[in-house]
Amino acid sequence: MSLRVGAIGFEPTTSCSQSKRASRTAPRPDEMNWTSIMRRMSTRQAIHITICVALLAVLSACLPSNTISPTPAGTTPTVPATQPPTLIPDTPTAAPLICLTEPGLVKQDVVPTTKPPQAFIIYLPPCYESLAGERFPVLYLLHGQTYNQDQWVRLGAPVIADRLIHAKESLPFIMVFPDDRYWNSAAGPGFGNRFINDLIPYVDQNYRTIADREHRALGGLSRGGGWTMQLGLEHPELFGTLGLHSPAIFKDNAPYLENIIQAMATETRPNLWLDVGDSDMELARSLLLEDILTRNDYPHEFYRFAGDHTEVYWSAHTETYLRWYTQSWQEAPAAQ
Repeated sequence: MSLRVGAIGFEPTTSCSQSKRASRTAPRPDEMNWTSIMRRMSTRQAIHITICVALLAVLSACLPSNTISPTPAGTTPTVPATQPPTLIPDTPTAAPLICLTEPGLVKQDVVPTTKPPQAFIIYLPPCYESLAGERFPVLYLLHGQTYNQDQWVRLGAPVIADRLIHAKESLPFIMVFPDDRYWNSAAGPGFGNRFINDLIPYVDQNYRTIADREHRALGGLSRGGGWTMQLGLEHPELFGTLGLHSPAIFKDNAPYLENIIQAMATETRPNLWLDVGDSDMELARSLLLEDILTRNDYPHEFYRFAGDHTEVYWSAHTETYLRWYTQSWQEAPAAQ
């Protein structure tokens, strides 16, 4: 693009010969008076202007092709690509984004009305306090026999949940880790009764859960997996998703579970995951359960991973579990 000079409509002189002819028209010295001096000065100025214009015209042909021309009136100038972006001031809507970089809260709680009092650990996601008007899906995770409610915490569930939420790979969600330490004692009503009749209502009343089956999931490992299978099939109105991780299910229970499955309406069957290690002592029973599910056309996901019946195995797959639990919530977020 050529460089524009002078006023609009001005046609500059373009050849040296024209400038020389203009100089020969000047009056001789003995004919000069004040008027002629003024005329001569005007002629010299014209010559100088003509020479400058000619030089500029020549120089313009040598200018780089990316020379920026003055912007004509009424047009918007182009911003150079190297110009830094304009900083946008903080707005009130930016506040939740800040807390979404912080860890969630893990704390102890107890249902005081049961006998014994039903203890549990609860994980509240990042921004739980800041987003006071929001409700969240909830995942109940049951521990194995001889362990207590901190097992899933030690396996890394809260840390993994933080990471998924921070990366926006999961909606924020609540996790509840109930204590089933009384599995071998007769103290008060059994865990199943406390869990269904007391713990779930207490959590829904005291924490901002989305209290419907589509946004309530139940999972467990070993003995907790056995509880998940029993309670999940007995109460399909409460849970939309069930996760069985190396579940401890006795062979004698197989006919009972099959009868429950056959009695369930197809549309009420929760989503179901089953996994077990290829060296797990519960492998044969898990394969029997998988056969029952397949034989009765119960849609499910079955995985046989490498490993045995240990926390090393479960911790290696905890992130996979959490991603699966939260997948349905991510695909169909609740209307708030």
